[in-house]
Amino acid sequence: MEPCSWVLDDEVYVSYNSDISYIGEGVKNKRMTTDKNDGIFPRGQRAPAEYFTGTAWVLPLVPKDETGTFTIGNVEFEPGCRNNWHTHPRGQILLITDGIGWYQERGKTARSLAKGDVVVIFSGVEHWHGASRDSSLTHLAISNLGASGPVTWLDRVTDKEYEAVHEKKN
Repeated sequence: MEPCSWVLDDEVYVSYNSDISYIGEGVKNKRMTTDKNDGIFPRGQRAPAEYFTGTAWVLPLVPKDETGTFTIGNVEFEPGCRNNWHTHPRGQILLITDGIGWYQERGKTARSLAKGDVVVIFSGVEHWHGASRDSSLTHLAISNLGASGPVTWLDRVTDKEYEAVHEKKN
């Protein structure tokens, strides 16, 4: 996988998968992408296709705090986009900042998401989240770091699973 780099407060960071490292200072005015959005943060880098169905954009806001225990990122899902089933070894919190989407734990009914919603995801819970068919979804993700990183990726959410959440009234 190619490294993903970004600038935060004039400091350059790079990510190889989920291993995030500080690599230098002094880079100013680096564009995250040529695509524009109306969000409060730049769009960031395109999310890896192996973990997302559709197009999503990820911008690490706090790549790793001073204690090395959590990260914060802004994730923008285009309409119809969702991530794979996955878990977080130490949990995650999603703060929905725009759009409409879905959150579902494996074996449970999906929950609709809208601006202002908060999702607390407990350690080890298999789940997915993403935009609805007709709306984008943007959230801040606060992820606690485990020994192997913030996330364990699993299988894709099938089209059948994704379409089923749109048929239910949640």
